[in-house]
Amino acid sequence: MRERIHALAAARDGAVMVEFTIIAALLLTVTCGMVDFSLALYQWNAASKATELGGRLAAVSNPVSSDLSTLTGLGTGVNPGDAMPYFKHVCSGSSQSCSSGGTYSAAAMNTIVYGRGNTSCGTVASGQLAAMCDVYRGLTTSNVTITYEQTGLGFAGKPGGPTPTVTVEVTGLTFNFVFLNGLLGFAPINMPTMRTTITGEDLSTTGS
Repeated sequence: MRERIHALAAARDGAVMVEFTIIAALLLTVTCGMVDFSLALYQWNAASKATELGGRLAAVSNPVSSDLSTLTGLGTGVNPGDAMPYFKHVCSGSSQSCSSGGTYSAAAMNTIVYGRGNTSCGTVASGQLAAMCDVYRGLTTSNVTITYEQTGLGFAGKPGGPTPTVTVEVTGLTFNFVFLNGLLGFAPINMPTMRTTITGEDLSTTGS
């Protein structure tokens, strides 16, 4: 029995297979990690591009704070041609509301996120501008916040409403690991807030 145990301990049959199995497992994990992080970087970049596109669309589409379309700023002590009084309306797609008395327009938010005439993400029709979700498919209105702020442009009594600075923010996006979650139990990554700011133009879907 002692000789058999000694012979078994000295045997090297299958050593190459064991070494290959260990190395292959490490190589597989590294390869899957590279693929996962490449996908994460791609989605991060797509979310950033979608935010930039959202800013551009918000500048030339009906304002999500629909009251801005008729806001003149005229009032006690403010005459036509005077500086537009300061305002800041923050419109959240998650709560479907605008701060500081703004009137939330779901249709205007859908135009920016899903495209003109759409209420969900789909294909871009001929002659139609791409929307935010066409660049980042996982995006919904609940991820988008749009701020309209008076920063000195325009004047009181301006036809068509004021000329605010428009800021589009995208929050709440995550990346779920495809391979590393199953292999190593990696938790999803929370993407940081994406933000872009642009000067409003006509703020009119039909006029752009």
